Amino acid sequence: MDNEVAAGNTTSTLGHLALGLTLLAFGLGGTGVIDNVAAADAAGLATWVGGVTLFLVGLLALRAGDKGEGTAFAALGAFWFTWGTAAGGGASADAVGVFLLLWALLALTLTLAASGSGLFGQGVYGLLFVALLLLGIGALADNGGLAKAGGWVAAVAGLVAWYGATAAAAGWPTALGRANRSAAAAS
Repeated sequence: MDNEVAAGNTTSTLGHLALGLTLLAFGLGGTGVIDNVAAADAAGLATWVGGVTLFLVGLLALRAGDKGEGTAFAALGAFWFTWGTAAGGGASADAVGVFLLLWALLALTLTLAASGSGLFGQGVYGLLFVALLLLGIGALADNGGLAKAGGWVAAVAGLVAWYGATAAAAGWPTALGRANRSAAAAS
């Protein structure tokens, strides 16, 4: 088994699809844009797709020698499994806020660790950090506007992760480097 892990490998693609779909469902629920759908309605998807799938993909990536994505996916799997099983469980708003802020620290760590990986690596984790920060502060301050903004940021992060995985699977471009800008300017 080759230990070199490329941007479009199977574990990376599956991990980003699972993260993207989970973030998109969670984020859209948090925005209130769909009647009678809340973030807690994404608990089943968060538990099984975001939680179990990401954790297993993380273990596979670690086994293949990819410490970065292995750590990210396993940790995010633990986050989504914990959130999905506890959603609607009656925790206080302050406890939820602290939980989200603690996991925002993980997202910040992943953002910093993914430097150089471009929009679909560092961008997704950066957006996840902002979303969790807004959601955590919103829960602590009992501010629905911050929670809604966090939902939108999470939905955008989900779309970015989903596109990155789809692009990797379909062979579409995932970078806006100088070569791509130069070619576009020349046409």
